[in-house]
Amino acid sequence: VQLQASGGGLVQAGGSLTLSCEATPRIFAVSAMGWYRQVPGNERELLAEIRISGKTTNANTMQGRFTYSRDNAKSTVYLHLSNLKPEDTAVYYCNTVPPFQTWGRGTQVTVSS
Repeated sequence: VQLQASGGGLVQAGGSLTLSCEATPRIFAVSAMGWYRQVPGNERELLAEIRISGKTTNANTMQGRFTYSRDNAKSTVYLHLSNLKPEDTAVYYCNTVPPFQTWGRGTQVTVSS
């Protein structure tokens, strides 16, 4: 199963990033997908579930700063992060919901103050 997140980087507080994650098409087509993140010292947490229909459920929008979407034609989910804060520093992952045991490569987001 391919679960490859990208788009992270170092950004100043107040900046924006758009993360993307491409999944194996045959898995993506039949799965609700999720964005997860792991803040240093904490367990990995689910940020949002994005259903096949595109509807987002159980979403933590971080007071409207995080926006979730998926493109079924590209087997890709997106996470747009805006007005970033230092506490958003984490590794961001995608996986199915519930998640496969195997996690793909996450993408590091580092927000400087």
